[in-house]
Amino acid sequence: MRRRAVAVTLAVVAVVAAGVYAKAATLDEQRRDLVTQVIEVTTQADEAEARAVHLAGMIALADDESAELESVLEVRPEFLAELEALSSAFAEAEGKVDVADERTAAVSTQQTVLAEREEPGVVVAATATIRALRTEVDEEVAGWERVQAASSAAPGPKWAAGGQDAYARVRAALDRVGGGGVGLYESSSCAGGSAPACANSNGYIKFRADIATWSDGRLNWAMAHELAHIHQFRVWGSLNASAAYQSLFGGDPEFLANCMALVRGYAGSVGCDGDQQAWASGIWVGAVR
Repeated sequence: MRRRAVAVTLAVVAVVAAGVYAKAATLDEQRRDLVTQVIEVTTQADEAEARAVHLAGMIALADDESAELESVLEVRPEFLAELEALSSAFAEAEGKVDVADERTAAVSTQQTVLAEREEPGVVVAATATIRALRTEVDEEVAGWERVQAASSAAPGPKWAAGGQDAYARVRAALDRVGGGGVGLYESSSCAGGSAPACANSNGYIKFRADIATWSDGRLNWAMAHELAHIHQFRVWGSLNASAAYQSLFGGDPEFLANCMALVRGYAGSVGCDGDQQAWASGIWVGAVR
């Protein structure tokens, strides 16, 4: 009887133990599921926070970019105004002076502005470049117009004793050395007829008929020399006030004209050293040092 009771007790204990084990296993599985869920929720929360931070950063970046673009757009109207003025200057220069280099520079500058989205200073600098190009073109056109006015004002017929062929040859030489548009006519009045050619401060050149028979080299030099005087007259005041001019050339415009012709590739009978040539080259572009 006792044995049966013990057996029953053991069976009950086994059943209870099995139940406890099964319940423990279930709780353990639930615990693992709960931990997994917590991890998932935490991960999702972290990802959501990261997305929020990224989104906030993108919004801030967009705000910054918008502000930068706005500052660039604020300075563009002045650039466009200068570009329009340069376009008008190009139209005015048509058929008068070559503005190919200025056009190339303007296109490059415009492309820089079109690509700029952040720095207003880039647009401001580009505006200054366009303004400088316009000033340069305006000055070149004004110079051309002065030459035309001087040419129209040159007294006397273009040719006399030498005839049309003589004039055409001298004219071609003057054009060849850079004097296109400079007034030219035949006259025997240069130094009472003793000088073969001379330049007038009003911007034109006179020549004696016989120089039309000179060799090409000598005729080119003569026209380069006289053209040099035209450029000297344009800076006459500052030229004669220059200590370097007095020191290097003794204040002699003829010597300076020879050196100016030499640096253009037309050598005369009088040589110039390197310092004299370097200084003389500036007069061609209106620079007196």
